[in-house]
Amino acid sequence: MDEMNFERARYNMIEQQIRPWSVLDPSVLRTLGALPRERFVPPDYRRLAYSDTRIPLGHGHTMMPPVVEGRLLQALELTGDENVLEIGTGSGYVTACLAGMVHSVESVDIHEEFTASARERLRELDIDNVTLATGDAAAGWNGGHRFDAIALTGSVPAVPDAYRQALTPGGRLFAIIGDTSQPVMEAIQITRVGDEEWSVESLFETWIAPLENTSRPRRFEF
Repeated sequence: MDEMNFERARYNMIEQQIRPWSVLDPSVLRTLGALPRERFVPPDYRRLAYSDTRIPLGHGHTMMPPVVEGRLLQALELTGDENVLEIGTGSGYVTACLAGMVHSVESVDIHEEFTASARERLRELDIDNVTLATGDAAAGWNGGHRFDAIALTGSVPAVPDAYRQALTPGGRLFAIIGDTSQPVMEAIQITRVGDEEWSVESLFETWIAPLENTSRPRRFEF
């Protein structure tokens, strides 16, 4: 597929997949329309870069379908000046989307292979407001530091307590919760509305692969 066809596929992704799934935030649509998703897709799957499907990345992980990525970005309600934490760098595509919408992004993945490839892709696109790290963030990350928005890009059986505590007042968290043995999971938005108070909104149903090592983290049950 040549560059012009990728541009057409990107346009069709937004008009035929993203908008119909109630992603209407102009900043999200601009970001998805400008970023070359094909640059983050493994070469063998590049022709599927804008398809409504989960693309294999290795280690049992996949890129989320574009509609889920769009809903994730919209759910964080980003205004441009946030410091964001992403758990699960994966291909680096959502990382790059976030970087184009906020002040800074810290992204962590358990696989050094993913961290290294994402670093190269971000460098090629001159994206320089991202800090990448490799580590196990199943139960929390960067203890004591707070973020304006947090995105968990793998599913969890329940949201670890450390992540709701890591939100700033008014901060938003996106997560997909559920049991991988079940056919559907629930995407939620958590907002910190007080020192020890959080609101939870159910967004939609989907299914994605879990974050690794999430079977026994300390969790907060809503």
